[in-house]
Amino acid sequence: MERLTTHVLDTAHGKPAAGVGVSLFQGDRLVSRSATNADGRCPEPLALKLPPGVYRIEFAVGDYFRQQGVESPFLDCVPVQFTAAAGQSYHVPLVCTPWSYSTYRGS
Repeated sequence: MERLTTHVLDTAHGKPAAGVGVSLFQGDRLVSRSATNADGRCPEPLALKLPPGVYRIEFAVGDYFRQQGVESPFLDCVPVQFTAAAGQSYHVPLVCTPWSYSTYRGS
């Protein structure tokens, strides 16, 4: 089954990042919007079918870290741009702190 999923881990506090706003774009077109749950995962896939092309997931980590008591996080919005091929599923995790992040193609 083709789909796009994600999750966010807060490595500064050692926990899943709940309440992070997540938006999926193809070019300038908003495809879907969600927020992470208590497990740091979006409850539904961001997309069930991805036509081939370039996409961008934007993670609103600044709002999340301010809610965690970080006064002035360095990161505000983390964009992850990737290319989707036909017939593929994608899982794009984000591992972050208020000052850094990493991502990869998960399984």
